[in-house]
Amino acid sequence: MPKLSPIRGREFITMLEKVGFQNIHQKGSHVRMVHSDGRRTTIPLHSGEKVGVGLLRKILRDVNISRSEFEKLK
Repeated sequence: MPKLSPIRGREFITMLEKVGFQNIHQKGSHVRMVHSDGRRTTIPLHSGEKVGVGLLRKILRDVNISRSEFEKLK
């Protein structure tokens, strides 16, 4: 399985929208997303920065998406 690599916040939000997440709120540079089954997470949108590997791993755990599913969404 390939290693995770940093990804831009907007790209990550687009991927989550493909699997049914919706943007419910944005305050500053953080977007809150929720799924109809109750899963929720917050994605940072800092300009010029990417979501790091550690935070990416944590968000994937929060939304219950495996690495292989994540790779398929790319």
